Amino acid sequence: MLATVPVSPAPSRSAVDFLGTAHIPAHAVVATAMVSAVDALASVPRDLDLYRSLGDDALLELTRVAADEVRLAQLHVSLVAGEIARRSAPELGSEGLAQRTGHRTPDELVRVTTGTRAADARAAVRVGSAMLDSVLDGSVSVAVADAVRLGLGSPSPALTAEMLDAAAEQLFPRVAGLDADRAAREARAMRDDLDLLGLPEREEARRQQRSFRLGRRADGMGYAHWVLDPETFAIVSDVYDRVTSPRRVVPSFSSDVPEGGVRDGAARDGDPRALFADDDRSPEQRASDTMAELLRQGAAADTSQLLGDGPVGVRVIVAARALDAREGRGFLEGQPDPVSLSTVERHACSAGTVVLTIDGNPANAGQPLNLGRERRLFSRAQRLALAARDGGCRWPGCERPPSWCEAHHIDHWHRDGGRTDVADGILLCRHHHLLAHNNGWEIRRDGPHYLLVPPEGEHAVVATKVRAMPTRSRALLDALKP
Repeated sequence: MLATVPVSPAPSRSAVDFLGTAHIPAHAVVATAMVSAVDALASVPRDLDLYRSLGDDALLELTRVAADEVRLAQLHVSLVAGEIARRSAPELGSEGLAQRTGHRTPDELVRVTTGTRAADARAAVRVGSAMLDSVLDGSVSVAVADAVRLGLGSPSPALTAEMLDAAAEQLFPRVAGLDADRAAREARAMRDDLDLLGLPEREEARRQQRSFRLGRRADGMGYAHWVLDPETFAIVSDVYDRVTSPRRVVPSFSSDVPEGGVRDGAARDGDPRALFADDDRSPEQRASDTMAELLRQGAAADTSQLLGDGPVGVRVIVAARALDAREGRGFLEGQPDPVSLSTVERHACSAGTVVLTIDGNPANAGQPLNLGRERRLFSRAQRLALAARDGGCRWPGCERPPSWCEAHHIDHWHRDGGRTDVADGILLCRHHHLLAHNNGWEIRRDGPHYLLVPPEGEHAVVATKVRAMPTRSRALLDALKP
């Protein structure tokens, strides 16, 4: 087992002490340290056979150490990028460092000098210009810090720059172990919590960014570039998920397919025979064919053959008290960002509402109790309840939406005599559902919470502990707030 290397080792003497006694220029101290770091990294063995000889535990530990190397290197680039930005301030004009070296902006200077992508250079400048303690001490990476800053957004009358800095420092410990994409979602959620009244304006700002354009490639192919606002994206992604989900039947437009659109007797709704075994199209090709056919046939299309049962649309989930008081927000099913109550009310006006009652007892909070007069036994009604409660696959790190998921008995139906109750069911995508059954993963319920327990024996996973399986449904979390 390798020893864990700390992200930010504490030196025995500070740079200030060293400079004060030895009178060595600051740049020499920094340069010497960075050159030593580069030399140390250059000395790391690169023999592939050496890495292939590692055991699983050693390999995973090396991966974590390599991540520490990357974090520190990005931190150093951000430190110099922030100073470059300061010396290239717009008010300096042509006397700024970037323009004096022949570059339009500090971002361009950093990109050219480091050989990185433009997006990475911009992130380095942004983080370096607003360096926070959690970045300096190495507890969060530059990528995560930048994602948090962008997710929190710009100052507003309700939130000053100082308040956003404080929010970022509060959020950093929670996102330290996340990737940049998930950290950005957490930051957007915090912004919504801090500035709920500004939600309609942010929703409208996103809607104004929508666009659609077509282009022709030199080889005769065409392409579409479509930027969708969250509400439109929810509708289009519902169509896409239903076309590409392994739980769905094969869409086809040929005359040899029997009524119902199922090839060669493949069963509906989760049957493994519906996994497109006799269809050589990729999921992307199936999606392209279906979208084209929907456009071709328009309103007259028989969507039951293209997309399975049910109309095209998306569910909106909102706490009843928010709807009654007309204060708060709602969520499009499967989407992490909220929508305003005016959007919720518009959907309710056109589609009506279904009341889902949840248990308010702290020992069992969040478990759906009933759905009016709907049926049980993981019926459509229960799947609606699971979708509202779970928000998608609850396997840690999975992003699959509810339409890709199957209802899993945490107490197995045959092995444990498990009950088909909503509280004892959980949404898992097909991949993780199979993984749970085939590799011995267990799911344990602790009141309203679910825990993922790694397998033992031949399927044991190295360095893996029991992990929480938090809900992805922010609407449910809103409903449970006191």
